[in-house]
Amino acid sequence: MIVCIAEKPSVARDIARIIGATSSHDGYMEGNGFQVTWTFGHLCTLKEPHDYTPMWRSWSLTSLPMIPERFGIKLIDDQGIKKQFAIIEDLMQKADRIVNCGDAGQEGELIQRWVMQKAGAKCPVSRLWISSMTDEAIREGFANLKDQADYQPLYLAGLSRAIGDWLLGMNATRLYTLKYGQNRQVLSIGRVQTPTLALIVNRQKEIDNFKPEPYWVLATVYRDTTFTATSGKFTSKEEGEQAFKTIEGKPFTVTKVEKKEGKEQPPQLYDLTSLQVDCNRKFGFSAEMTLNLIQALYEKKYTTYPRVDTQYLSDDIYPKCPQTMNGLYQTKFFGKAVYAEFIKPIGGKPLKKSKRVFDSSKVTDHHAIIPTGVIPQNLTDAEQKVFDLVARRFIGVFLPDCKFSTTTVLGKVSSTPSTTSPTSETGDTSIEFKVTGKEILDPGWRVVRAKAPDSPESPDSPENQENLEKNADEERTLPTFVKGESGDHKPTLTEKWTTPPPYYTEATLLRAMETAGKFVEDETLRAAMKENGIGRPSSRAGIIETLFKRHYIRREKKRLVATPTGIELIDLIREELLKSCELTGIWEKKLRDIEAQKYDPQQFINELKQQVTDIVRDVMSDPTNRRITVMPPEEEKKKGKKKS
Repeated sequence: MIVCIAEKPSVARDIARIIGATSSHDGYMEGNGFQVTWTFGHLCTLKEPHDYTPMWRSWSLTSLPMIPERFGIKLIDDQGIKKQFAIIEDLMQKADRIVNCGDAGQEGELIQRWVMQKAGAKCPVSRLWISSMTDEAIREGFANLKDQADYQPLYLAGLSRAIGDWLLGMNATRLYTLKYGQNRQVLSIGRVQTPTLALIVNRQKEIDNFKPEPYWVLATVYRDTTFTATSGKFTSKEEGEQAFKTIEGKPFTVTKVEKKEGKEQPPQLYDLTSLQVDCNRKFGFSAEMTLNLIQALYEKKYTTYPRVDTQYLSDDIYPKCPQTMNGLYQTKFFGKAVYAEFIKPIGGKPLKKSKRVFDSSKVTDHHAIIPTGVIPQNLTDAEQKVFDLVARRFIGVFLPDCKFSTTTVLGKVSSTPSTTSPTSETGDTSIEFKVTGKEILDPGWRVVRAKAPDSPESPDSPENQENLEKNADEERTLPTFVKGESGDHKPTLTEKWTTPPPYYTEATLLRAMETAGKFVEDETLRAAMKENGIGRPSSRAGIIETLFKRHYIRREKKRLVATPTGIELIDLIREELLKSCELTGIWEKKLRDIEAQKYDPQQFINELKQQVTDIVRDVMSDPTNRRITVMPPEEEKKKGKKKS
């Protein structure tokens, strides 16, 4: 008998239907030579400290560091889990072969390997590795089962990650709680959690310590068009007023009109982080909500495997794309074929194949998130929003580039020489002005770009104003100007104030985690930095949620605000290793290298053991009497509001 084990009952039912295991039993399905059973996500976990020795049951500084000689696993203490595991164990003991049908990723590999180890499975094991849950993908996957040994590096990377998180989390949490928590507040420390909190706290300190400074901008309105002085902003009002007087009442002359045509490529396909970023920006969805929604769409067979960090497709997907496009063509929401008008112009022709989309060298286990071509039915409003983003992004990569024309107009206002004004060599004082406009000549892929709803931020927030200004600049079409023309104008001198950096939102925090805290706008450069990002795409949402649960951060509309406890905790931590995004990013790179068989897992664990030992020694020798303030969440919220 072949035993197949999936990660959820719903996935097991789909697999059982395809392979003919149609007879239901308690905890499994059977038929056609198969038994299909399931876990509920994690059934096993690494042992807790007290499972290794009774000495580690009570929290005490003298027992640190806790470093087991050999790590072990145990069943999670839950009656439902114990009952299902007993069924799995019985099936596996009698099996001729096992097929691991867990989610095709690092976590899925770890979940099922631990169950097989705990059940004492001795028979050969195959691996089902699929990127979507469609009937066709399941059939194709069973026709091409892999040997479990092919995925040993993936398992070792997952195991190293779990052990590393145990070593640092268990030891550092007890260490900081006992040393600084007054025995009343658990101070949770984590390998990814703490550097993420440090990002939020450091940004908040920048904002709190920011001192606004005034500056003045000189502009002028000529032919209903606002030109801005190219000399930049003035730091003193007197300097600005002097420049204003220089040009007041003097004619404005157009000195240069330059037109350039350009092209804008479609955005790349979604990986999980970029999808979470867009869902947060457009709809205010949390990272965890987006992950749950795209996971649901995957399990309903409408989109491909979501927990991915690549924005590329492998070359073998290209022949399947017309079929996917056909499914989108037929997709209707509320009786309307929402994508048909976008697909019509490229229908019946070979789809374009770009290296920005199809590049097998940029794909390891899974490709970017795309629709499967299965026509969606009965989606919730939130599911439809997420599906719509994925569908439009997929259609967009096959549409032409957007063609635009950028017009730059320079002008100047000259005056007679003045002893108090800067003069040119000719003795003529002039101030140069500039305006830029962009005209869309052919929208190309932009036709699929959905109009964003109103931002949940207040209309006057710096983030919203910045977006409005950016959109206005993109769409601004200028009147026709001719070099040499001249006329009256109306100068203005406007006082403005410097603004602090914006608070993190989940969107900007996810980007910061992806690039180890560095601000990177460029898509290509950002992709190159993913190797040293902190956390995995699939775990980042959970990390952010943990910070909320620990009351280290809270939400204010879309903003992420550190609580007094969160700020104090980061202030207490002197060990850069615990709170540096760059150092944590280096760990993440090593874990990826373990997966790629470029780094030894044992070396990774040994390094962490030494680092944990060093941290314990350093904190224990801290002679100060520092303590963290213990206050309930309600008081923290009040205190935070008073500060702001």
